[in-house]
Amino acid sequence: MDDTNSTQIKEDMLHITVEVTEEYNRATKGHAPFNTAHEGFAVLLEEVDELKAEVWKNKTKRDPEQMRREAVQVAAMAMRFIHDVCDTPGKVRIA
Repeated sequence: MDDTNSTQIKEDMLHITVEVTEEYNRATKGHAPFNTAHEGFAVLLEEVDELKAEVWKNKTKRDPEQMRREAVQVAAMAMRFIHDVCDTPGKVRIA
């Protein structure tokens, strides 16, 4: 991989990271942390199901922007799961 391509990939990843962080902040504003690992998983699974619904559409009917939005939401909820469930032991019920 040449330096130009590598630089572009780094810029793309930074843009995506900012977008996911903004979605995380939007999604957590006004919503309490996950109460349990099961709750967090259910929310994450719901987002994955929404992405799956878009991906499984006929190729001619897929909306790349909608797939992107759903993927960003999956990433944001994965971050929230890590933060609320994995990185705050004792604050979240494991059930």
